[in-house]
Amino acid sequence: MANHVSALKRARQTETRTTVNRANRSRVRTSLRALREALTKGDGKAAQAQYRETVSVLDKSVQKGILHSNTASRYKSRLNARLKALAAAKA
Repeated sequence: MANHVSALKRARQTETRTTVNRANRSRVRTSLRALREALTKGDGKAAQAQYRETVSVLDKSVQKGILHSNTASRYKSRLNARLKALAAAKA
């Protein structure tokens, strides 16, 4: 265990940041899962609403440093393609 005051402080900061990062990562994964389930069910309106929310969560995760911007863009692109395919299949 840390013995210096500064090392003890860094240990406390690490615990706090770990908790925050875990919560943010969980929020992203939950949102992605909800959107994928809506796409699987084939509900276009619910999927569209969930897509907007998921994009917002992804963008916030980039700002917080949870995801790289290219990773978030890739997720958004692929999910949007699936959303468009669902809309095309309904039409």
